[in-house]
Amino acid sequence: MLGVADNMRRALDAVSPDLRASAEPGVRALIDGVELTERELLKALEKNGMRQFSPRGEKFDPNVHQAMFEVPNPLVPAGSVVEVVAPGYMIGERVLRPAMVGVSKGGPKTAPGSRAVNDNATADAAKDS
Repeated sequence: MLGVADNMRRALDAVSPDLRASAEPGVRALIDGVELTERELLKALEKNGMRQFSPRGEKFDPNVHQAMFEVPNPLVPAGSVVEVVAPGYMIGERVLRPAMVGVSKGGPKTAPGSRAVNDNATADAAKDS
């Protein structure tokens, strides 16, 4: 059932906002029908104790997230979820399927030897003054 929910979401994500706006009435009705079906499916899952979660912006937790790739992003702290490939699902407090996510590597780090070189250059400049 989770695969069906994922495929419904993928189908809806494949339709750009521009295409939705310019779509013919029949195509627009098809998109609306897929959205309605997805909502009904998620409601039925919730009725049976399952809930979907999308952890974008949260700290990576290997107990509820599955890292799919790393994203070098200097604006986001290392270990933060920056992209959700597939949402996770829980039954009560138990993980049914972890969320598949992309995790930030954080900003670029200074190479181990580069600081020593810069410190030596600063010290040499101070001696010459």
